[in-house]
Amino acid sequence: MSALIRNRRIVDDRYTLVRAAASLADVPDGVPVIVPLTLWKQRRAALIARGEAGVWLGPGDDPAALSDDVGRLPVIAIDFPHSTDSRSRAHARALRHRYAFVNELRAIGDVRRDQIDDLAQSGFDTVAIAGRSCAESARSDDVPFHCEDESTGAAARFMRQGRRAPGDMGSPCA
Repeated sequence: MSALIRNRRIVDDRYTLVRAAASLADVPDGVPVIVPLTLWKQRRAALIARGEAGVWLGPGDDPAALSDDVGRLPVIAIDFPHSTDSRSRAHARALRHRYAFVNELRAIGDVRRDQIDDLAQSGFDTVAIAGRSCAESARSDDVPFHCEDESTGAAARFMRQGRRAPGDMGSPCA
């Protein structure tokens, strides 16, 4: 099972991230899922009826597409295909401030160690991590490290962030 850093704690990820789904047949049954925006727009009513469905946005997606759904989505994930792409942070700020999204906002993809503070300031409260051992390393060590996503081989880099005051919910790391 994958792990997350959410509000300074390591937690199990109960959602299945569906990266490529052309139809509902590509979405596993009986588990909470996070689906691409394109599938959400095509099959919104069916996904709402299914329950426990979140959406992920890519940097080229428009967060305004979810403006009518921010009150019903339990999680919105925003992809960082490249750590230097700032559009994903702009999407987070728009969702939090313009569209008043209050539920889980998750960073997925290529997240670098030096981005964690900026992610929290942009509105993210959760960072997806490839495995529990990576999460443990992120919390226990203040040096860069590298973890491979078991399913894709994509690199995920994280850091320990202990510089904020205890109880500060803005930082996703402990």
